Amino acid sequence: MFEKLKDRHNQMIVFFAMFISILVLRLFSLTIVEGEKYKKKAEETIMRKIPISAPRGEIRDRYGRPLAVNKPSFTVQIMKNELIDEKINEVSVKLLNILENNGEEYNDNFPIKVENNQFYYTFDKEIEEWIYTNEHLLKEENVDIQNAEDVFNRLKKNLEIDTKDAFEAQKKMQSKGIYPPISVKTMKFIPEMKKENFLKGYDLDEKLSAKEAFNALREDFKISSDYSNEDARKILAIRNELKEQGYRKYLPVKIALNVSDKTVVAIEEKSMELPGVNVEVEPIRYYPNDEQAAQIIGYLGKISDNEREKFTKELGYLPNDLIGKDGLERAYENNLKGKDGAKYVEVDAIGRLVNVLREEKPQKGETIHLTIDANLQKVAEEALERALKQIQVGGTFKSKWGDYKYSAFKHATSGAVVALDVNTGEVLAMANYPSFNPNLFTTGISSKDWESVQDNNPRDPLSPLPLYNVATKTAVQPGSIFKMITGLAAIEQGLDPKQKLYDGGYIKLGAKSFGCWIWNEYHGNHGWVDLYKALEVSCNYYFYDVSTGWDYYKNKPLNISMNVDKILEYAKMFGLGQSTGIEISESAYGVPNPKKKMEATKSLLKRELERTAKEYFKKEILSDKAALENQIQQIIGWIDENPSRGALIGRVSKLGVKEEKIEPLVDVVKFSYFNQAKWTKGDTFNLSIGQGQHTYTPLQMARYMATLVNGGYNNEAHVVKKVGNEKTSDNNGKHESIRIPLKNYQNLDHVRKGMEQAGEGDHGTARTIFKNFPIKVAAKTGTAERSGKIQLKDEDEIVYLKKYLGRIAPYMNWADVEKKAKEYSEKYIYESLAMRKAIKDLSNGKITDKVLDQFKDDYDNFAWFVSYAPSDDPQIAVVSLIFQGGHGGYAGPVAREIIAEYLGLNKEYDKIELKNTLTN
Repeated sequence: MFEKLKDRHNQMIVFFAMFISILVLRLFSLTIVEGEKYKKKAEETIMRKIPISAPRGEIRDRYGRPLAVNKPSFTVQIMKNELIDEKINEVSVKLLNILENNGEEYNDNFPIKVENNQFYYTFDKEIEEWIYTNEHLLKEENVDIQNAEDVFNRLKKNLEIDTKDAFEAQKKMQSKGIYPPISVKTMKFIPEMKKENFLKGYDLDEKLSAKEAFNALREDFKISSDYSNEDARKILAIRNELKEQGYRKYLPVKIALNVSDKTVVAIEEKSMELPGVNVEVEPIRYYPNDEQAAQIIGYLGKISDNEREKFTKELGYLPNDLIGKDGLERAYENNLKGKDGAKYVEVDAIGRLVNVLREEKPQKGETIHLTIDANLQKVAEEALERALKQIQVGGTFKSKWGDYKYSAFKHATSGAVVALDVNTGEVLAMANYPSFNPNLFTTGISSKDWESVQDNNPRDPLSPLPLYNVATKTAVQPGSIFKMITGLAAIEQGLDPKQKLYDGGYIKLGAKSFGCWIWNEYHGNHGWVDLYKALEVSCNYYFYDVSTGWDYYKNKPLNISMNVDKILEYAKMFGLGQSTGIEISESAYGVPNPKKKMEATKSLLKRELERTAKEYFKKEILSDKAALENQIQQIIGWIDENPSRGALIGRVSKLGVKEEKIEPLVDVVKFSYFNQAKWTKGDTFNLSIGQGQHTYTPLQMARYMATLVNGGYNNEAHVVKKVGNEKTSDNNGKHESIRIPLKNYQNLDHVRKGMEQAGEGDHGTARTIFKNFPIKVAAKTGTAERSGKIQLKDEDEIVYLKKYLGRIAPYMNWADVEKKAKEYSEKYIYESLAMRKAIKDLSNGKITDKVLDQFKDDYDNFAWFVSYAPSDDPQIAVVSLIFQGGHGGYAGPVAREIIAEYLGLNKEYDKIELKNTLTN
């Protein structure tokens, strides 16, 4: 045997046999003998990372004054690994009772509510509330609010969106500021999909009612019958938060943020009864000036389901993190967020924390310095609010620079003002009224507070919207403040600004008259006026002349090549209807376009024909959707040709229209649509004086004013000066400046001279505002028309109908209206709509919406005011807008207060130089 071992080959066999035997024995020992020991040890040494949120970057004004900072606060949290399952129910009720008794808000994402022993899904409520709030977009017609596709198609129709592509239609809706909670991919309501996911998450049948689902969860979580439904819901609210944590039991679950000292003491006193509950100190967002610059700064909110993929999976946010939802908080989220730190810990196999290994400190987000001056912002906000409140009651705007008496316009409830540095495009102040307090959002806003910042009357499109930035998002007609564009375009085409034209009062075009405002109000005229005088007294007649290159009083040409295209060309040069470049969201709808008028008229006609099809077409056409669509398209196709009434009668008679309805239909089509579709000289008249289809925001108008007075440099508007240590643009912090291509830049001086006379001349429309002002200011007033009747809230509408029924329909009894309205109670979102339908039906169609609304208030005009100062060395441009403010001059005192503050006129010492220098 030993001889065999001398053989090298045998030696190798023995060696490997012994080696393999040892490995097998060791493997047996590790897996069988000591398997449990090592398994447990492995389970106890799994390393996990616990994020530590970084303090959010601060937002400060141009001089370093704080606008958005952080402050330490107490956060109540639950450590799941420290709480055994049997104790969760008991601890949940005790903890939430403490929070509720102390008036604390807490995270409650459990989507089943119990009110007066009635159960409902919050998801269903979301859909109902959106429909209720946006009923005006559905045009009072019967919409199946349970059918997302029906609602979506009705929105498309009423918003005149023709595309068949649902995704494209959604984009167009969003461009109009409308965000229906509908998934265009599935054509389901998004809350409806959330409900399905919620029930799937708990392995519940998707068809369960809210009560059935609630009771099923009570049973699953062994919630004793000793607990009331209210207490059971508290348990389920906490259970739901813990469930959202998933397998990460080592992570704390935040239950309540920014709780009071009183609550902290109460929790500490009952710490033995609240295992797993502790209080940590964390930074939260704090806005020291409350509502100041709220629409610029924005606010925070929870990560929505639509945002979850991006923020939690791609960017590493925690599900309960708050993110910027609007304003700069949203636009600069990546900069403000900072870099989260982390604790690296050991956890066991089921996620319980075992040991803390090491910790990385978080890095605070970058500080953002703005271009606004907090003191000037405060003056702007206070002046705007004061003006609105005085206009509503016909009071007086009191000021050291002169009191200004108002007539009453009770619906003047919203407005905005923008102040720009004319040489840089920097926003010095931007105020909106009403505003809101972003501190309401710093820990997740309550339902009550959310309602307080919503539209008070969704039926009225001019109802105040606290969250809405009027200065950047509301585009309306500019009125006479547009006249400088028309005047400049005419001068550029060869008009002598000193040439005098006679104001003949009004111009007759066919059956329509276009009058100067002084003719419309007093049957007077301005006599002979040149460009300077025309701007001073705001003479419409003069701009009718120059916009068309025709002297209508003398009935001869002006020898200048002017038309609507020239006016619109210059409007575009000044950036009207375009994005201003500001860092926060804004609206830009472009300048008017003659082609748009034709397309818009076609869309309106299509909608009218679809709406009234039952009235005009025979049954065989109505029963065939394709045939009806074909007939409607044929009628629309004739709009460019605009045939005579007789020709139309012949054509329409072949389209399956009821014989007795042929002529009535032709008259509607011919006179209400065909005759209005093409661009006319009257349209040019309207555009030349800022009426018609112009729609511009206050910020766009402020940028236009700055360009007008700084030599033609169309600077981007911007509100951010510096992010961290980096300036936001080149050229020593100044944004790129583009000079508009004028034929002669001295032509700007002629327009400026006209504005100077408007602010200082004997007959200037703004002369009374600045008559006691120590510095010369150039200005222009503008009054933009708004037609229509103000629609009332549901409950007010019912009161109105009841009050005026005797005058609207003397033969009708209110009791009969109520009885008839019950037939429509399930078809209409608002009770008042059912009432209106009942009245119209009881009148056999004689009473129309116009008749029903005849005793309601009319919309008042918008009040615009543009200005710059000093007039001989412009430094600041201020534009103010007041919704339903009545007269352009009414917005003037707001601008005056801002100019006085900026130029240092309100101080007796330490006066600001005219050319302010910015801190780096």
